[in-house]
Amino acid sequence: MSTNIYRYEVRVRWKSVLIWTFALASLLFIFMALFPSFSAEAAAMNEMMANFPPALKSAFGISNLDLSSVLGYFSFCMVFCQLCFAIQASNYGFGLVSVEENEMTADFLLTKPVSRSNVLRSKILAALTSLLATDVLFWLMSYASIVLFREGKPYELKILLLLLGSVVVFQLFFFFVALAISQLVRRVRSVTPYSLGLAFGAYVLNAFAGIFGDVKLEYLTPFKHFDTAAIVLDGHYNLPLVLLEVGVIILALGFTWLRYARRDIPTSV
Repeated sequence: MSTNIYRYEVRVRWKSVLIWTFALASLLFIFMALFPSFSAEAAAMNEMMANFPPALKSAFGISNLDLSSVLGYFSFCMVFCQLCFAIQASNYGFGLVSVEENEMTADFLLTKPVSRSNVLRSKILAALTSLLATDVLFWLMSYASIVLFREGKPYELKILLLLLGSVVVFQLFFFFVALAISQLVRRVRSVTPYSLGLAFGAYVLNAFAGIFGDVKLEYLTPFKHFDTAAIVLDGHYNLPLVLLEVGVIILALGFTWLRYARRDIPTSV
């Protein structure tokens, strides 16, 4: 690993990490601040939820979920946080190696006495450090929000840890898939359309899977692999789907490694 490349990549992402952390903190605290109201009207809330169309509840992942419980409500909030995590990880994946190509500065980097594999390794580790920093801050904010707004209601720490731990693999999926896709595109001029397309596309597939009950769609979207409502209800991960996600991550990393080593990269010359 090149220490200089790693430090530079981490440094340029700190502003992004802080922005995403602030956005997630704001979203989470706004949602959790409403929990006391939901909890106070538990009977009315559950009756209202029972009257919702099953397709609508499935689309938002709230079927058979008690929003008056601490973790039931928190898992509902997590769905929207997952969307933010997906966009952030996709942004980092699409922009990891395409930024030099887009700015026509790849020749400056690749003519240094550092191998391509070393460059890629340093960049990946820097991006993973940034994602992990976001995750750790999110874990702290999640615990703080639950402590502040749970109104003395109990919750299972094990289930909370499962929900928070799912964020890591969830982000790795979007990061490495986006990185692999970026190797198939001649030049990524802007990462935003690609990252939004990947994140919202996976989210829409998740909604369709809930509406139509098509089991096959579960294999296509990580929102189903780490269904927050299912984690709360079952108390564990869906192991086959999680292993599928890990397999996709490994394949995406392997493809990127081989493709980047042999790819013709545009330069300023």
